[in-house]
Parts: sequence; structure tokens; C-alpha cells
Amino acid sequence: MQEETVQPPQSENRAANSDAPLEQQLADAQAQVAAQREQMLRALADAENARKRYQADAASSQKFAIERFAESLLPVMDSLEAALANKEASPEALRDGVELTLRQLSQALEKSRVTAISPTQGERFDPHRHQAVAAVEANSEPNTIVSVMQKGYHLHDRILRPALVTVSRAVEKRGTNPISDTDLD
Repeated sequence: MQEETVQPPQSENRAANSDAPLEQQLADAQAQVAAQREQMLRALADAENARKRYQADAASSQKFAIERFAESLLPVMDSLEAALANKEASPEALRDGVELTLRQLSQALEKSRVTAISPTQGERFDPHRHQAVAAVEANSEPNTIVSVMQKGYHLHDRILRPALVTVSRAVEKRGTNPISDTDLD
């Protein structure tokens, strides 16, 4: 898109135009208006074309955004199909194949910036990254992770799936009334 600056007529031009007949001044003004209108229409058309190009690019990006991830999963699919096609494979060979396939899948996820949330025992419970499925009495500090039932995953800063964990809670004193507040420490 070309930018042109419109400058007001100089005082010399006004003086020159004031000597011209009124019909000539009117014709010059109409020609200038027509030229400016044409420039405006061209600018509007350029803006509309840029908008359409942007929309087409955005639609294409959305349509093919997962392409790279899908390409990285194809070797995993090939490995699984090869394992199922080999009917005479020994259990050890199947296990080795599954381990190889798991490594391929882990690499594909890593390339796509999908990382595991794998908390350790004793780590503080984080409700943004973990989902407590059970609370058990433990001698550890309350709200710490006792065990991990399933790893979670996140993509950049977004949680795809929280880790499923069991958390600790304070040990209740035996022989006390849990409703009464007389046995509080």
C-alpha cells in the first residue's frame, strides 16, 4: 500500500488559482476530490484484502496446527501395528517393543512441549497441578502427597490433566469425640 500525503494548497497556488476562472477552479477542485476518492477506495480495498489474507492464514493455521504433532505420532503408530502383526513374538520381545514405543511416544510429547507432572512422595499438594482422590492419615505433614496414582500432563502453562494423588491428613486422636472442642490442643 502506498502512502501519499495530502498537503494543503500553498498560498502561491491560491494566488495563481484566484486568477483562473471559477469554472477552472471548480474543475481542478473536482479533479482533486476524484483523485482523493480514488486513493481512499484503493486504501479500503487494500485493507479489505489484508483482512481476507489474515483470515485465510488464521484458518489455515487452525486447520494444520496439529500437523507437526501428528507427524511425530506416526512412528508410534507404526511400532504398535508392527507389534500386533508379529503373532509369534515372545513376551520379552513384546515388552522390549512396548518400551521402545513408549520412548517414541515420550519423545513425540517432549517435542510438542507436553511434559509430565509427576509429584514425589512428601511434596506439598498443589490444587492447580494435582487432584486429590483420597486422603489418608499419615504421620507426615497434612496436605502432602503420600502416593501418585496417575501422572498428569501440562502443555506450556496449561494443565492437560492433573496428577491423581493421595494426600495425607492429620492423625485423629483415638478415644476423643470428633465433634467436641474440649480435646483441642
